[in-house]
Amino acid sequence: MSVDRQLLTVPGHGASYGPPKTKASVRTIPLPQVVVDALEARLKTFPASKASDFAGLVFTHDEEHWTRRRFGHIWRPVAKAAGLPAGTGFHALRHYYASLLIRHGESVKTVQARLGRGSASETLDTYSHLWPDSADRTRQAVDLVLLNLADSLRTETPPNS
Repeated sequence: MSVDRQLLTVPGHGASYGPPKTKASVRTIPLPQVVVDALEARLKTFPASKASDFAGLVFTHDEEHWTRRRFGHIWRPVAKAAGLPAGTGFHALRHYYASLLIRHGESVKTVQARLGRGSASETLDTYSHLWPDSADRTRQAVDLVLLNLADSLRTETPPNS
């Protein structure tokens, strides 16, 4: 999926396309097969918009683009039915995506790129608490090297005297 523009809604002026929030927001996001399948199923039931101003939009209602407000009317009941805490906004999906990537071992740079963040430090400031603690890994790394070294020293044949 290419992110190269956003739909802006300005009260009293209607909607129009504009650039993403930052340069880093322009990006390509690889879609997993489960998402591709869900989009295909949606498009079979609800074809993309043919309205001239917003042709090709996937998420519309009666050929009208979705505004943040319109989406909220859909999101809140779904979030409640899913058992999410009251007040969990749509933006929580972004954090869920980030935490899922981190949980499955993605690097700071990959998470930064997928989220369209400007810097790795900004990503770490927000999500560092989600990366696994490296204390166990560092202990294991030292143990692996030094224990193997110690074992090899203990089992070496003594020099001939």
